Amino acid sequence: MNIQQTIIPLVFLALSAPLVADEHVITTSSHRLTEVANGVYLAQTTAPLFNSNSLIIVNEEDVVVVDSHLTPAKARDLIQSIKSVTTKPITTLINSHFHWDHAHGNQVFEDGVQIIGHEYTRMKLAGTPLEETQYVLATAGNKATLARIREMLTNASEEDRPEIQKWFDLYSQQAEDWKEIAPIPPDTTLNDRMTLFRGSREIQIHFFGRAHTGGDVTVYLPAEKLAFTGDMMLQGPSFLGDGYVDEWVQTLENLKGLAFETIVPGHGNPFTDRDLISHVQAYYADLWQKVAAMHEQGIPIADAARDIDMTNHAPTLGVRRKGVDPQAVGRIYARLDGAD
Repeated sequence: MNIQQTIIPLVFLALSAPLVADEHVITTSSHRLTEVANGVYLAQTTAPLFNSNSLIIVNEEDVVVVDSHLTPAKARDLIQSIKSVTTKPITTLINSHFHWDHAHGNQVFEDGVQIIGHEYTRMKLAGTPLEETQYVLATAGNKATLARIREMLTNASEEDRPEIQKWFDLYSQQAEDWKEIAPIPPDTTLNDRMTLFRGSREIQIHFFGRAHTGGDVTVYLPAEKLAFTGDMMLQGPSFLGDGYVDEWVQTLENLKGLAFETIVPGHGNPFTDRDLISHVQAYYADLWQKVAAMHEQGIPIADAARDIDMTNHAPTLGVRRKGVDPQAVGRIYARLDGAD
């Protein structure tokens, strides 16, 4: 029995293959650290549950971290893993956006660590982040998955029981980890752009416009020609439930103005194909038009989500099934009705 495919929602999987030759990778008990530029590491969890990427920037005297993972426990694992590449202190944490899987580890960074984010990100994290729809859905999904696994354990054969028990333990621990979360907002904010100079390293933080959320920032290293884009730009369409799909195309056009050679996204592996940005822009523009047509006809969200066909993007983005996420349709309907 393939337990992973049977009971684990894909949104919770960390589906990342090794990036480069082993000599550029350090594996700890919790993370795979891949050196993507000199002294710059992509940190990806090795646990088979959903998490976000972090970027570790080791400078001459300190360390800057981008994104803190989804729980304090996962953030502590990240901090411990950083010690495998440097003994320099972490002085700065940057949040690419407010979503729970990128910022709910903030609280375990030591006092005195500066936390930087967009003004919108601070507003969200200083508000009621544990009432945000995506966090509520995530915790509810974990609870539902635990119930399914518990039922499977009841009926499991002796052969299957150890594997099922492993997944039950993983999800049980994640539920416990979430109980510890006490979100911490950035203490330093930007509206448009900020630049950090750490020794010889220049670290630019850019807000190019609303996209995945109202406050996505890109962390850009001009000397290394590397951009960490969070969830604003993945290797395909991002989650759209909090997005500004009508503005996203222009935001990505603004991103193209950076002289980067590598994008490190908030999930998945780095990529160098700039054409992916144009393909994703085309997808968002097309989706907006198709959803707007459904909205004009008064078609219910669930029906529109089922019937919208984006498979014309199969050659560029691999979209092979009809239908889209109802949360994406609901968000576009809300924007069409005037929601911010």
